[in-house]
Amino acid sequence: MSKYDEQFKLNVVKQYLSCKAGAEALGQRHGLAKSLVQRWVASYRQHGLAGLRKKSSQHNTAQFKLSVLKRMWKKEWSYTHTATWFDIRSEAEVGKWERQYHSGGLDALASRPRGRPKKMPNLPAPPTEASSPEDERTREQLLKENIELRAEVAYLKKVDALIQAKRSKLRKKRK
Repeated sequence: MSKYDEQFKLNVVKQYLSCKAGAEALGQRHGLAKSLVQRWVASYRQHGLAGLRKKSSQHNTAQFKLSVLKRMWKKEWSYTHTATWFDIRSEAEVGKWERQYHSGGLDALASRPRGRPKKMPNLPAPPTEASSPEDERTREQLLKENIELRAEVAYLKKVDALIQAKRSKLRKKRK
């Protein structure tokens, strides 16, 4: 939902065009920025009432963006004038397209899907029972492996503790 409805915008534009007040005075009276009033007036002059309507969210193609940029460069237009001419609601969008083009060319202008991917990637199938030789081990073999792994972990913890103790002694000697 837009912040200002079409009727309000039209009212402000008509007040401006009737020369009753300038953009700055109208902006102060209605609590708007001067540039916003000027943008509405320019859009109304270029596109009529359609320029004040809420624009449906559409994704511009890379070719359209490039044609906008080429026209802007050829005519040496500002972002504001270009956005008004092509009925783009934000001149900042034109600036963003220009930066994207200069950094990555035409490929950078292409729309990318936003958000998370639609589905999870395909994960490899879990191994079947016949393919894994580890599943064929007996209970005694598994218990023996478990004991060995526990001993290895305990040994590594002890080595780590000795190293830490040695470091703490060195720190105390330095002080």
